[in-house]
Amino acid sequence: MARDSQAALVALNRFGLGARGGASGDLINAASDPRGFVKAELARPNGVLLEAPGLQSTPQLGQAVFAYQDKVKQAREAAAKAGAPPEPAPADQKPGLRRNLSLNTAATEIAGQMADAKPADTAAKPDAMQPSAAAPPAAKPAPQPLNVIQKTFRAEALARLQRATLVECGFTERLVAFWSNHFCISASKGELARIWAGAFEREAIRPHVLGRFTDMLKAVEQHPAMLFFLDNQQSLGPDSRAGQNRKRGLNENLAREIMELHTLGVGGGYTQEDVTSLARIITGWTFAGRQGQLGTPGSFVFNVNAHQPGPHTLLGKTYEATGLAQGEAALAEIARHPSTANFIATKFVRHFVADDPPPALVARLRDVFVRTDGDLKAMATMLVDSDEAWRAPLTKMRSPYDFLIASGRLLARVPEDPGFYLNNLNLLGQPLWSPAGPNGFPDTSAAWAAPEGMKLRLDIAAQMGARLGNNIDPLDLLEFAAADAASVETRRTIERAESRQQALALLLMSPEMQRR
Repeated sequence: MARDSQAALVALNRFGLGARGGASGDLINAASDPRGFVKAELARPNGVLLEAPGLQSTPQLGQAVFAYQDKVKQAREAAAKAGAPPEPAPADQKPGLRRNLSLNTAATEIAGQMADAKPADTAAKPDAMQPSAAAPPAAKPAPQPLNVIQKTFRAEALARLQRATLVECGFTERLVAFWSNHFCISASKGELARIWAGAFEREAIRPHVLGRFTDMLKAVEQHPAMLFFLDNQQSLGPDSRAGQNRKRGLNENLAREIMELHTLGVGGGYTQEDVTSLARIITGWTFAGRQGQLGTPGSFVFNVNAHQPGPHTLLGKTYEATGLAQGEAALAEIARHPSTANFIATKFVRHFVADDPPPALVARLRDVFVRTDGDLKAMATMLVDSDEAWRAPLTKMRSPYDFLIASGRLLARVPEDPGFYLNNLNLLGQPLWSPAGPNGFPDTSAAWAAPEGMKLRLDIAAQMGARLGNNIDPLDLLEFAAADAASVETRRTIERAESRQQALALLLMSPEMQRR
């Protein structure tokens, strides 16, 4: 049984989001057929999609933002006429985050730029996991009503959190989180990015997680959230009609990140000339604005007047002047490049198996990617079928998101409000959908195992223990989480705790809960 429990622990922690408490029987089910337990979710592609009442499409949300901004503008103009002092600009409109900050600096900067969300999150109805205060809080001003941007962000976050908490294994949700971080945007970019963050994941990531990389790449790069995040709506072909009229030229942000972060990777065989060429090819890729002159406001459109005319050469291949199809053909070719296959396979194995990816496993996943024309389900299946993924020790540190979700699953707490998670993700340096730059959140243990980060995790675990420990037997929870795969040290530590509250905190901080 010990061997089965250990394999079950790998199935649930390495591939999934941790065992659920209560009557789920996750560990028993995983122990009976560990690989089959993980792969079962791959057989349900529609289960990756996320639909919830009230969640709207990107164009609908874009129109909601435009209407909200018009109301704010009218209110300010009215206040100015009445002689009232102008309101400060929303926090969302502060300058975008810089790239490649240190984890602590990034967390500090993000916390400042997300200040608009924190009061709302804190003032919201406490989640079941939210610890009670030791003393009555001081009187606070009445919370301001949430605007449409905050309401949408919280609704999208709650839908994602509930799905992650309720799903059986969590492998497909882990895949969603992986690809969402790979093709990341930041909700801190501005109001459009914030209201579109959840829709971007629902529309551009989820439908393709078990599909083809080429299709996901196209969906991502044409999504208004990505175009806004990397400023492609500002990019004009120098020789285009709009470029000649406005005396403004290329913006290479999106083209550079497509090649460096989304496909080929650093050292993938491209040059600065290739970046500039791709930037020319995707000029005109934008979204319709509030006036709707090019299409439904908030929808992807190809603006021929902004597109750099003529054929363009990229990575040694010339693409004829076919408008929108020119860029789509270039993306499809980059998606099939050998460097892309190697970059994706390496990153995939690093995420799921080890900070130093086993070269043989990377090679096999790279071959599957090439042979199947980027079939992501085939690549995920090969990963689960590999012996290396099951033999490697569980040494990777769970990210803050994984830690909070795993804790909620084990405690059988389905969130009814996202505040507890959003606030603690901010505190732990992984604010939801808000990395410090286009390279996403780090994916190595060193990034999340720093002493200050672990101290914050301990504080959160202690708060959960104080709130819930009286009504829970931590040893029973240990059986749900790991059974006889739990180490002797973990079991003894929990048994020797001075109270149930302390024992629960120690369980949440144990290697069985922190490592994957």
